[in-house]
Amino acid sequence: MSTPEHVRSDVPAGPPAAGDGTGPVPSPARGPVRAAAARTARRRPVPWRRWLEILLLAGPGTAVFVTFVILPVLMAGYYGFFRWSGYGPPTEFVGLRNYQLILTDTAFLEALWHNAFILVMSLVMQGPVAIGIALLLNRRMRGRSLIRVLIFVPYVLSEVIVAIGFSLMLHTAGAVNDVLDQAGLGALRQDWLADPDVAIWSLMLILVWKYIGFAVILMLAGLQGVPDELREAAAIDGASYWKTQWYITLPLLGPTIRIWAFLSIIGSLQVFDLVYVIWGQYVADTAGTSTMATYMVANGRISGAYGYGSAVAVVIFLISLAVALVYQRYLLRRDTEGALTGGAA
Repeated sequence: MSTPEHVRSDVPAGPPAAGDGTGPVPSPARGPVRAAAARTARRRPVPWRRWLEILLLAGPGTAVFVTFVILPVLMAGYYGFFRWSGYGPPTEFVGLRNYQLILTDTAFLEALWHNAFILVMSLVMQGPVAIGIALLLNRRMRGRSLIRVLIFVPYVLSEVIVAIGFSLMLHTAGAVNDVLDQAGLGALRQDWLADPDVAIWSLMLILVWKYIGFAVILMLAGLQGVPDELREAAAIDGASYWKTQWYITLPLLGPTIRIWAFLSIIGSLQVFDLVYVIWGQYVADTAGTSTMATYMVANGRISGAYGYGSAVAVVIFLISLAVALVYQRYLLRRDTEGALTGGAA
């Protein structure tokens, strides 16, 4: 009697029983995955190796920063509590007396006001001019590369060279007044460096000429990140050139503008070279161009009061640090948050 077709032994009737040697075959993908995971676990660096890498990579830079930034600040803070002439160990402890003298000295308060004036006017005068020049140089035009180089040249020049050149030109018998005489504008002759009502503006023009190239280069770099598609879409929608710049270019240029403003603010609080070379250690006070840095040098190193000068340095550091922290907290926060990685989330 023949076996029915539907119950033939060569046709499997169901899944094989467990334990009979014919159980389910492992997935062919599981083997390589487990092997890769094992190799990854073996390659994962141990904690000491990770710390060794951090030490080798960040150690030299950290050592330089601590030696030339942190340590001098701590030493200045220590010497600021003494009346010290700069020779031998400080022994005459005066506590906060130096800081009281600083905050009550009208010369320092006037210098602080000059720094604040330079800070505000640098932003007002350099920012719009730099953005306008950057927008102009961002367009296709003949000689664009040469103009970029010429605008950046003043920033490369040494502050001492710039100061000597402008001190010769702005002198009473200098080139500026001579050109005014030759042009029949002798009534506009000024004592550009000694008149307190004019000298601070002369300083501002020198600062703008010196640092406008740096601002232009930053703005040009920021403009490279503005997509051309947005400007083209705005033009198709009928937006004029100026509306495109106001509503598209400037908002996207915001992070670059904020970074430049931050650098300009910190630099304005530390102006020294140009003022010291052009006006000297004493003329700056009478001409109305003194800054906190020139005050520190005149009343610290030159006067032989190194303890007092150290206290002034600490005050300048604290003012710059406070301004930097406030600016970063309220203006740079959204820019820096976008750059954080790892555990920031």
